[in-house]
Amino acid sequence: MNKQTAQDRISKLKDLINDYRYHYHVLNQSIMSEEAADSLKHELFQLESQFPELITPDSPTQRVAGGILPGFTKYRHKTRMLSLSDVFSEAEVKNWQDRILKLSNTNKPISYFVDIKMDGLACALIYQDGLLKTAVTRGDGQVGEEVTSNVKTIESIPLRLRSTPKYKQFLIGTTEVRGEIVMYKKDFEELNQQRQKDHKPLFANPRNTAAGTIRQLDPRLVSTRKLYFRAYDLIRDEASQVPTNQYAYEALSSLGFIVNQASLTCDNLNQIIDYIKLWEVDRLKLPFNTDGLVIKLNDRALFNSLGVAGKAPRGAIAYKYAAEETTTKVKDIFISIGRTGAATPVAMLEPVVIAGSTVQMATLHNEGEIKRKDIRIGDTVIVRKAGDIIPEVVEPLKRLRNGSEKPFKMPLNCPECGTRLAKLKLEDAVWRCPNQQCPSRTYKRIQHFASKSALDIEGLGEKNVIALIEADLVSDPADLFLLKASDIIKLDRFAEISARKLIQAINQKKTPPLNRFIYGLGIRHIGEQTALDLARYFKSLDQLSRATIDQLAQIEGIGEIVAEAVVEWFSEKANQQLLSKFKRLIVEPESITEVNTPLKDKKFVITGTLESMSRDEAADRIRHLGGVFQNSVAKDTDYLVVGQNVGSSKLKKASQLKTSLISEEELIKMLT
Repeated sequence: MNKQTAQDRISKLKDLINDYRYHYHVLNQSIMSEEAADSLKHELFQLESQFPELITPDSPTQRVAGGILPGFTKYRHKTRMLSLSDVFSEAEVKNWQDRILKLSNTNKPISYFVDIKMDGLACALIYQDGLLKTAVTRGDGQVGEEVTSNVKTIESIPLRLRSTPKYKQFLIGTTEVRGEIVMYKKDFEELNQQRQKDHKPLFANPRNTAAGTIRQLDPRLVSTRKLYFRAYDLIRDEASQVPTNQYAYEALSSLGFIVNQASLTCDNLNQIIDYIKLWEVDRLKLPFNTDGLVIKLNDRALFNSLGVAGKAPRGAIAYKYAAEETTTKVKDIFISIGRTGAATPVAMLEPVVIAGSTVQMATLHNEGEIKRKDIRIGDTVIVRKAGDIIPEVVEPLKRLRNGSEKPFKMPLNCPECGTRLAKLKLEDAVWRCPNQQCPSRTYKRIQHFASKSALDIEGLGEKNVIALIEADLVSDPADLFLLKASDIIKLDRFAEISARKLIQAINQKKTPPLNRFIYGLGIRHIGEQTALDLARYFKSLDQLSRATIDQLAQIEGIGEIVAEAVVEWFSEKANQQLLSKFKRLIVEPESITEVNTPLKDKKFVITGTLESMSRDEAADRIRHLGGVFQNSVAKDTDYLVVGQNVGSSKLKKASQLKTSLISEEELIKMLT
């Protein structure tokens, strides 16, 4: 075959394969079998291998890129990727509409465009003269990461925009398409089933899995996972080319993208409310997870004229449904022993999907909580999970009882070591195992010491800690610094390289920051912020170990209960021996440097998820600059950082207390 003949054949193959992709992924139609399509792709690959000079960037063979990427580069968005203000009730939707009518100052009828809000990774695709040039994550809204190689592996994304007479203007110049990269629920379940067979850790939920996949440095790995891009916005330098959001969706579909067919143009508030009620139940039938709806002005010129307020456009809002609840059965109740000895009852549930993830267990807090709610083994119960909150049993459905349900009885002895459980104080609601050498307490104590928020020892996850304990190599956190590679390499879980890496990781933590070391000791009631406060006040571990209750009570935020817990911990002989062992092994925590920044003593709370960093990373950066990170909104909270997928409780509390609301973008500016 000569070059001209090959070129003609390649052109026809590409057109047919791209047409198959469009019908299969966008229109959900099949114009040929997958086997036939694979055969055409194989022929195309063979021809391009014979004539590599005929390979073009939009060829279907170029979806799977080459080798591992060195990293991701930053990319500044030409137009900010804004987040939306959240509302949680029909009344708030009406208030928003009233503001729109007041601000628009027009006598013309106003229409609204409503659609399903997808729970995925926001991404912008930039096409130059119809050819995909760049793909960028949302990042902080102004600067994202360039992930083109990975995005090219997603079959539902056209490498070249489809050419249609009505929308041919979008094939000239720069066209930006924005949407969400999602993993469908069925594909997520299949992926986890395979990982379970392969004895690999299961993924938490489709959204995190999609986001984590796109941030992989190996495009070949990305290509093995089923991801979809669903478009919701079309941007041109000449804004008048996209007059309405309805027009944008019609154009996007013709250009080759999946758009939500459920989207609707509404002429009044009643139609919007009807749409909200319709999808309150029907959203559970969608192939992807959703956390609400998007409501925006249909007229793009009017939308743009209203501008932006803080982090969000005035012309759009996100309506969030109430926390998802469902019912399931309590198969059993067992006791989990924590690192401080707390004996916590945990409900073992029949597996159920809540808020996009499978839940099999829920904490019951303590014996008193079980009695108060009258939860029994065998009960059908209502379970609730909102965002990243631990699943909770709301209540049992007593009317469904048939007499086979069994009341729970708190065991007298620890299920791990047999030691008799005790309440250390009369007012304590929690039973505890007082045995410091309890196996469950030991491995959780060591795991906590090595955790990311404490000493952050890479390679010391739960399974590796258990393996070290079972091999009698460690019995407390200090023993970690006695380990040798020659000891570890004998264990099934370690090879020579992993053993050396673990020893190196441990030895690098012999001079940890004092606050991390204090937190890692696992003293009751001492969280990351309190550990930082103690480290700043006492400067050294020796000074802290000699502190009295009165001295501790002088520190803001530390009350009598916390002060007593600290004094009690340092007075126990076993803990004194542990600290002596650390000294012998020359593990010497370093005092932290006082900082004087604009954030000093400012108190922050975060609600929802952040795009550019995890909640723990944000907390670390706030504390590093002298700020205070809080878990809940209080009278002294200075700022509530509003991320995505927020719950309503913190926002309501902040509104009541008149706490300042800031966006993730504003937080980042404070941190830099």
